[in-house]
Amino acid sequence: MSQQQVAAQVANLLGKVGRWSVFLGIGGSVLQTSLYTVDGGERAVMYDRIQGVLPVPIGEGTHFRVPWLQSPNVMDIRTRPRTISSVTGTKDLQMVNISLRVLTKPDTDTLATIFKNLGLDWDERVLPSIGNEIIKAVVAQYNAEQLLTQRDKVSKAVRESLTLRAKEFNILVDDVAITHLSFGTEFTKAVESKQVAQQEAERARFVVMKADQERKAAVIRAEGESESARLISDATRSAGPGMIELRRIEAAKDIAATMSKSGNVVYLPGGGNMLLGLNSGGGR
Repeated sequence: MSQQQVAAQVANLLGKVGRWSVFLGIGGSVLQTSLYTVDGGERAVMYDRIQGVLPVPIGEGTHFRVPWLQSPNVMDIRTRPRTISSVTGTKDLQMVNISLRVLTKPDTDTLATIFKNLGLDWDERVLPSIGNEIIKAVVAQYNAEQLLTQRDKVSKAVRESLTLRAKEFNILVDDVAITHLSFGTEFTKAVESKQVAQQEAERARFVVMKADQERKAAVIRAEGESESARLISDATRSAGPGMIELRRIEAAKDIAATMSKSGNVVYLPGGGNMLLGLNSGGGR
């Protein structure tokens, strides 16, 4: 076999390989564009150029589609958090800055409707507007003080109203919580002044109670002393002079016992008995 024949065969083989490579490349591209994957926690809504949006969402896994004719739109169906902030007024016309943390997810059975009406960014389109609407409507039913003391009740009212409102858009609300609540400077000063006034009132009430107890104690002591004097008077009147003399003797004994303990006191009994004894002794 000559070199020219070998070269011709090699050229022919390379041509066939090139043609097959082109066919394989085209086939691989077609196959790649015909397959798509839906990950966990997601669903695909299929748009068909002939039928429009197909009503049944497609679950997890790898699926086939007709290139150019069909295009899948993958939607996340997992619960996602979102913070909604609003500045609104209370029932007593106090301005309040309130923030909610909302956990929502789309209704899986109505994903096609959600996609047609709201698109893939359904939460951005709906939640801020209806969240502010519900916050303003609920907060307007409470006074500023009630928002602080009845926080659970306010949160429950917001959750119930937001759940019903979001259901109109086929959105499910898993939880709603008030994460931030603050008032204006004037209301904060008013609350502080009220707390100081309450403390002063409590202190004044304590002083009044203490004075009342002291007055009652003084009355009880006076009554006791009066009763004691009355009993002594009755006992003295019933015992006669003997009782008085007995009291005098007891008092004299107490005085003598006290004075006997002092070395600087010289005791000379009263009366003339000792003098008489001395005079009679001297006479002898």
